[in-house]
Amino acid sequence: MPPIPVELPLAVDRAAPASLTVQLGDRLREAIRGGALAPGERLPSTRALARQLAVSRTVVTDAYQQLYAEGWIEGRHGSGTYVADLGPSRPGPGNAGPGAGPSAVPAGGRAPAGGAAGRTEGAARIRDAGPGAAPPGHGLRTAAPDGAFQADRRDGRGHGGHAGSGPDGAAVIDLRPGRPWVRDYDEAAWRRAWRAAADLPPGDGVDPCGLPRLREALARHLRRARTVPAGPENIMITRGTGSGLDLVAATVLRPGDRAGVEEPGWRRARSILAARGAEIVPCPVDSDGVVVEELPEDLRLLYTTPAHQYPLGGRLPIARRERLLAWARRSGAVVVEDDYDAEFRYDVAPLPALYGLDPARVVLLGTLSKSLSPDVGVGWLVAAPELLEAVARTRAELADRTSGPAQQAVAVLLERGDLDRHLRRMRREYARRRAALVAALGPRVTGDTAGLHVTIELPGHEVGPLVEAARARGVLLDTVEHHHHGPPGRHGLVVGYGSASLAQVRRGAAILARLLGPGLAETTE
Repeated sequence: MPPIPVELPLAVDRAAPASLTVQLGDRLREAIRGGALAPGERLPSTRALARQLAVSRTVVTDAYQQLYAEGWIEGRHGSGTYVADLGPSRPGPGNAGPGAGPSAVPAGGRAPAGGAAGRTEGAARIRDAGPGAAPPGHGLRTAAPDGAFQADRRDGRGHGGHAGSGPDGAAVIDLRPGRPWVRDYDEAAWRRAWRAAADLPPGDGVDPCGLPRLREALARHLRRARTVPAGPENIMITRGTGSGLDLVAATVLRPGDRAGVEEPGWRRARSILAARGAEIVPCPVDSDGVVVEELPEDLRLLYTTPAHQYPLGGRLPIARRERLLAWARRSGAVVVEDDYDAEFRYDVAPLPALYGLDPARVVLLGTLSKSLSPDVGVGWLVAAPELLEAVARTRAELADRTSGPAQQAVAVLLERGDLDRHLRRMRREYARRRAALVAALGPRVTGDTAGLHVTIELPGHEVGPLVEAARARGVLLDTVEHHHHGPPGRHGLVVGYGSASLAQVRRGAAILARLLGPGLAETTE
């Protein structure tokens, strides 16, 4: 007989700015985190809790679905919904919760020897070359619009160039990851934003943290869309993810410091950190994300993609997030969270940012290059005020800045709700493309619950011939092997659906399904 559901002293406020679903999810997280709800306790049914709170059953169902996706609760067939076992790192009453542990930079922005803030000296030997300069041998060429780097065309999260034509004269179907769909936008909103940008007079007194107007609008957006507890004092406007990572690296790293990057992971992150003098340490990932138990204790910085691991697509569950933050507090490492495409989820709402669990140890990076367009050249860095002050000093030394008119335009898009409307429209559009891929490729697909790409794991010897066979049929693909730092430990395809039309995705998926289905040897004859 299943246990009796626990009685929950919960309440929601209809006058509060947050939705009832968000409020209920927050109350349940607090109860689990604080120990009021213990692992294994059975929760009320959605119907019973809706009746207790005098809300619709949909409110409770949506809150439960979100908590289930995050790993706080679990369902048992025919029995009900239960609090998940989050492991020994689960904070209980009296234990350190989010934000516990030392700040990445002490109050006042000055770090002791070996601390975070004052580590700009280590990057001095490459600063003359400008922000993001790379050492010889990395194949980097020019600065990309989002402030990262423009590498060869096969860099998964920002490849360049045009697809061209296929063997039959038809347009090549580019199913490599890295670019959004930029042809469907509100032209009136776009023009209105850039007219407002022209109202900003030229200025020479540049605030390294960005326009106050945009920082305030972005703080509201991040609180609403990503449950990030940040104000304008926590935000710096950057030129994109690469720009933000470079500024953090130039601030906290000295030559020889060890910096962890997921393996496989974003190639440009390794290049950026190496350019700042770091020793790159590949950190293993599995289907959920970075494996915390295998993280070295001597890392100074860890770059990670917890909302949608790049390129495998896993999402870091809450129990592992807690262990990751416990590791960071113990080791003194700065965790850099790349939130590159977290706005796009297709099962439940986006997972809350890791930053919200411990703002003292986590730096959050975001960008408009995936949600709107790389051409905008605007991103953000969210950090504790002390660390942000140190990064601002580094940025002033590097003479790095984000275009003022671009910031003004983005502020207008946020203030008028145009960006939110665009995101809602694109979620629906990308969901259709993702559904077409999943329908064609079936259970082979993983990492499909979020973002703009999926992965297909394959035996290593099949990957190269399959990519060439697809190219011969006019379909361009990326590979998991391409995103390793050392010898590949995982093999397969990374299939993007951001920059191809729905019709192209369907045709490309059908071609790929034929190649995968009867066996490569038969299809390449």
